Amino acid sequence: MKLRLVITGLFTLLATVATQATTLKLAPDIDLLVLDGRKISGSLLKGADGLELERGQHQVLFRMEKNLKNSSQTLIPWISNPLIVTFNAQVRSISITLPALTTVQQGMAFNTHPEFHLYDEHHQLIESQQDHLMTAKDENFEQAMVAYNMQGNVASVPRFARSHTAGSSSVGNRALDFAQDTGSTVTSGSRVLQLWYDQVDSATRQRLAMLLRALRAT
Repeated sequence: MKLRLVITGLFTLLATVATQATTLKLAPDIDLLVLDGRKISGSLLKGADGLELERGQHQVLFRMEKNLKNSSQTLIPWISNPLIVTFNAQVRSISITLPALTTVQQGMAFNTHPEFHLYDEHHQLIESQQDHLMTAKDENFEQAMVAYNMQGNVASVPRFARSHTAGSSSVGNRALDFAQDTGSTVTSGSRVLQLWYDQVDSATRQRLAMLLRALRAT
Protein backbone atom coordinates (compact mmCIF):
# COMPACT_ATOMS: atom_id res chain seq x y z
CA MET A 1 0.00 0.00 0.00
CA LYS A 2 2.81 2.39 0.90
CA LEU A 3 4.60 1.63 -2.36
CA ARG A 4 1.41 2.27 -4.33
CA LEU A 5 0.91 5.64 -2.64
CA VAL A 6 4.50 6.68 -3.31
CA ILE A 7 4.29 5.72 -6.98
CA THR A 8 0.96 7.52 -7.32
CA GLY A 9 2.43 10.63 -5.73
CA LEU A 10 5.47 10.51 -8.00
CA PHE A 11 3.39 10.26 -11.16
CA THR A 12 1.08 13.04 -9.94
CA LEU A 13 4.05 15.30 -9.28
CA LEU A 14 5.61 14.63 -12.68
CA ALA A 15 2.29 15.11 -14.47
CA THR A 16 1.63 18.40 -12.68
CA VAL A 17 5.04 19.79 -13.53
CA ALA A 18 4.79 18.55 -17.13
CA THR A 19 1.55 20.45 -17.72
CA GLN A 20 3.22 23.64 -16.49
CA ALA A 21 6.39 23.21 -18.55
CA THR A 22 7.43 24.36 -22.01
CA THR A 23 9.53 22.09 -24.19
CA LEU A 24 12.35 23.89 -25.96
CA LYS A 25 12.98 21.74 -29.04
CA LEU A 26 16.60 21.47 -30.11
CA ALA A 27 17.68 20.77 -33.67
CA PRO A 28 20.73 18.48 -34.11
CA ASP A 29 22.90 21.39 -35.26
CA ILE A 30 22.19 23.51 -32.16
CA ASP A 31 24.83 23.54 -29.44
CA LEU A 32 23.24 24.91 -26.26
CA LEU A 33 25.87 26.75 -24.21
CA VAL A 34 24.15 28.72 -21.43
CA LEU A 35 20.59 28.69 -20.11
CA ASP A 36 19.35 31.49 -17.84
CA GLY A 37 22.92 32.43 -16.93
CA ARG A 38 23.98 28.84 -16.19
CA LYS A 39 26.39 26.75 -18.24
CA ILE A 40 24.79 23.68 -19.76
CA SER A 41 26.75 20.44 -19.50
CA GLY A 42 26.98 18.76 -22.90
CA SER A 43 26.70 15.31 -21.31
CA LEU A 44 23.27 16.17 -19.93
CA LEU A 45 21.92 17.07 -23.37
CA LYS A 46 23.65 14.36 -25.40
CA GLY A 47 21.00 12.53 -27.40
CA ALA A 48 18.17 14.76 -26.15
CA ASP A 49 15.93 16.53 -28.68
CA GLY A 50 14.32 18.90 -26.21
CA LEU A 51 14.62 20.65 -22.87
CA GLU A 52 11.84 21.18 -20.33
CA LEU A 53 11.55 24.77 -19.10
CA GLU A 54 9.38 26.37 -16.46
CA ARG A 55 6.85 28.88 -17.73
CA GLY A 56 8.22 32.41 -17.74
CA GLN A 57 11.20 34.35 -19.03
CA HIS A 58 14.25 32.49 -20.29
CA GLN A 59 17.52 33.34 -21.98
CA VAL A 60 19.49 30.95 -24.18
CA LEU A 61 23.02 31.22 -25.54
CA PHE A 62 23.64 28.78 -28.38
CA ARG A 63 25.55 28.31 -31.60
CA MET A 64 25.19 26.33 -34.80
CA GLU A 65 27.59 23.48 -35.49
CA LYS A 66 27.45 21.72 -38.86
CA ASN A 67 29.47 20.73 -41.90
CA LEU A 68 29.39 23.20 -44.79
CA LYS A 69 30.81 23.05 -48.31
CA ASN A 70 33.80 25.22 -49.13
CA SER A 71 34.70 26.58 -52.58
CA SER A 72 36.00 23.17 -53.66
CA GLN A 73 32.73 21.49 -52.54
CA THR A 74 34.47 19.77 -49.64
CA LEU A 75 32.55 19.50 -46.38
CA ILE A 76 34.35 21.17 -43.49
CA PRO A 77 33.31 21.78 -39.86
CA TRP A 78 31.74 25.19 -39.23
CA ILE A 79 30.68 26.84 -35.99
CA SER A 80 28.65 30.05 -35.83
CA ASN A 81 29.21 32.95 -33.49
CA PRO A 82 27.37 32.50 -30.15
CA LEU A 83 23.77 33.73 -30.41
CA ILE A 84 21.53 35.02 -27.63
CA VAL A 85 17.76 34.84 -27.51
CA THR A 86 15.47 35.94 -24.67
CA PHE A 87 11.81 34.93 -24.68
CA ASN A 88 8.77 34.33 -22.49
CA ALA A 89 7.69 30.68 -22.37
CA GLN A 90 3.90 30.45 -22.03
CA VAL A 91 3.14 27.73 -24.59
CA ARG A 92 3.54 23.96 -24.78
CA SER A 93 6.62 23.90 -27.02
CA ILE A 94 9.04 26.31 -28.68
CA SER A 95 11.30 25.57 -31.64
CA ILE A 96 14.30 27.60 -32.75
CA THR A 97 14.11 27.76 -36.55
CA LEU A 98 17.43 28.36 -38.29
CA PRO A 99 18.22 28.98 -41.97
CA ALA A 100 19.24 26.00 -44.10
CA LEU A 101 22.92 26.78 -44.53
CA THR A 102 24.89 24.60 -46.94
CA THR A 103 28.04 26.57 -47.84
CA VAL A 104 30.78 28.32 -45.90
CA GLN A 105 29.87 31.53 -47.71
CA GLN A 106 26.32 31.28 -46.37
CA GLY A 107 27.74 30.62 -42.92
CA MET A 108 29.86 33.77 -43.09
CA ALA A 109 26.83 35.79 -44.18
CA PHE A 110 24.83 34.34 -41.28
CA ASN A 111 27.54 35.37 -38.82
CA THR A 112 27.42 38.91 -40.21
CA HIS A 113 23.61 39.15 -40.12
CA PRO A 114 22.21 36.28 -38.04
CA GLU A 115 18.51 35.67 -38.55
CA PHE A 116 16.43 33.02 -36.82
CA HIS A 117 12.93 32.71 -35.38
CA LEU A 118 11.08 31.04 -32.53
CA TYR A 119 7.76 29.28 -33.16
CA ASP A 120 5.26 27.55 -30.88
CA GLU A 121 3.58 24.19 -31.47
CA HIS A 122 1.04 25.88 -33.78
CA HIS A 123 3.81 27.52 -35.82
CA GLN A 124 2.94 30.91 -34.41
CA LEU A 125 5.86 33.32 -34.10
CA ILE A 126 7.12 33.81 -30.55
CA GLU A 127 8.26 37.32 -29.68
CA SER A 128 11.92 37.37 -28.69
CA GLN A 129 14.93 39.63 -28.22
CA GLN A 130 17.99 38.49 -30.14
CA ASP A 131 21.66 39.39 -30.10
CA HIS A 132 25.08 37.84 -30.60
CA LEU A 133 27.90 37.48 -28.11
CA MET A 134 31.23 39.08 -28.94
CA THR A 135 33.65 36.68 -27.32
CA ALA A 136 36.75 34.62 -27.97
CA LYS A 137 36.19 30.96 -28.81
CA ASP A 138 37.92 29.74 -25.65
CA GLU A 139 36.24 32.23 -23.31
CA ASN A 140 34.11 31.15 -20.38
CA PHE A 141 30.60 31.55 -21.83
CA GLU A 142 28.96 31.57 -18.41
CA GLN A 143 31.09 34.50 -17.23
CA ALA A 144 30.65 36.23 -20.58
CA MET A 145 26.86 36.08 -20.14
CA VAL A 146 27.14 37.56 -16.65
CA ALA A 147 28.94 40.55 -18.15
CA TYR A 148 26.45 40.75 -21.03
CA ASN A 149 23.42 40.72 -18.72
CA MET A 150 24.87 43.51 -16.59
CA GLN A 151 25.37 45.83 -19.57
CA GLY A 152 21.75 46.53 -20.51
CA ASN A 153 22.00 45.05 -24.00
CA VAL A 154 19.11 44.17 -26.32
CA ALA A 155 18.61 40.67 -24.91
CA SER A 156 19.99 41.28 -21.40
CA VAL A 157 18.22 39.88 -18.33
CA PRO A 158 19.89 41.48 -15.27
CA ARG A 159 18.45 38.99 -12.76
CA PHE A 160 20.31 36.12 -14.42
CA ALA A 161 23.57 37.97 -13.73
CA ARG A 162 22.57 38.67 -10.12
CA SER A 163 21.59 35.06 -9.44
CA HIS A 164 24.96 33.92 -10.76
CA THR A 165 26.98 36.31 -8.61
CA ALA A 166 25.00 35.10 -5.59
CA GLY A 167 26.95 31.88 -5.87
CA SER A 168 24.61 29.37 -7.47
CA SER A 169 26.20 26.39 -9.22
CA SER A 170 25.98 25.52 -12.91
CA VAL A 171 23.51 23.04 -14.35
CA GLY A 172 26.28 20.52 -14.83
CA ASN A 173 27.22 20.68 -11.14
CA ARG A 174 23.60 20.65 -10.03
CA ALA A 175 23.42 17.05 -11.23
CA LEU A 176 25.32 16.26 -8.03
CA ASP A 177 22.57 18.00 -6.03
CA PHE A 178 20.04 15.65 -7.61
CA ALA A 179 22.07 12.63 -6.51
CA GLN A 180 22.61 13.97 -3.00
CA ASP A 181 19.01 15.10 -2.47
CA THR A 182 17.44 11.86 -3.69
CA GLY A 183 20.14 9.40 -2.64
CA SER A 184 20.58 8.35 -6.27
CA THR A 185 23.65 7.80 -8.41
CA VAL A 186 24.30 9.95 -11.47
CA THR A 187 24.04 7.73 -14.55
CA SER A 188 23.69 8.36 -18.26
CA GLY A 189 20.09 7.17 -18.07
CA SER A 190 19.19 9.88 -15.57
CA ARG A 191 20.64 12.86 -17.48
CA VAL A 192 17.27 14.23 -18.60
CA LEU A 193 15.78 13.90 -15.11
CA GLN A 194 18.82 15.67 -13.65
CA LEU A 195 18.40 18.54 -16.09
CA TRP A 196 14.68 18.78 -15.34
CA TYR A 197 15.45 18.65 -11.61
CA ASP A 198 17.64 21.72 -11.96
CA GLN A 199 14.92 23.73 -13.72
CA VAL A 200 12.02 23.17 -11.30
CA ASP A 201 11.48 25.23 -8.18
CA SER A 202 12.84 24.20 -4.78
CA ALA A 203 9.44 23.05 -3.47
CA THR A 204 9.04 20.62 -6.37
CA ARG A 205 12.59 19.33 -5.81
CA GLN A 206 11.82 18.67 -2.15
CA ARG A 207 8.62 16.78 -2.97
CA LEU A 208 10.39 14.64 -5.56
CA ALA A 209 13.28 13.89 -3.19
CA MET A 210 10.85 12.82 -0.45
CA LEU A 211 8.93 10.56 -2.84
CA LEU A 212 12.06 8.85 -4.16
CA ARG A 213 13.44 8.30 -0.68
CA ALA A 214 10.14 6.81 0.44
CA LEU A 215 10.15 4.56 -2.61
CA ARG A 216 13.60 3.18 -1.77
CA ALA A 217 12.56 2.62 1.85
CA THR A 218 9.72 0.30 0.84
